[in-house]
Amino acid sequence: MQPIPYVFFKDKCRDAVTRYAEIFGSSPEIMSFKDMPEEDRNQMPGVPDDAVMHASVAIGDGMLFASDDPSGETPEMAGCNVCLSLPDEAETKRVFNALADGGDVRMPLSPMFWTPLFGTLTDKFGVRWMIMADSDYE
Repeated sequence: MQPIPYVFFKDKCRDAVTRYAEIFGSSPEIMSFKDMPEEDRNQMPGVPDDAVMHASVAIGDGMLFASDDPSGETPEMAGCNVCLSLPDEAETKRVFNALADGGDVRMPLSPMFWTPLFGTLTDKFGVRWMIMADSDYE
């Protein structure tokens, strides 16, 4: 069993999962509210057809699920981060910098006692990330 983060956006889900797919070399799967059966769709008046009902993007051996919140009431992400451990320092730097583009670096990549590189950021979509390099540290 593997946990799968499910991230909610106010209206940026499509842009976010498309960008994540570019960074991680995968393809997003996106289902819009217009794809819902009509009887279910009718229960959600006012939701734009292109709002994302469900999306997934592969990240390495894992997945990230996401959706737009049609209520628009989802607060910014707090108290939770998506944590990634990458195979080497070069890939760690590439992914960190790509996610940081347009976002806010909370802690720049730097060596830690448990890993050669660790850093934290909030990307331009409001998702909080913890990024580190795999390590042989004991």
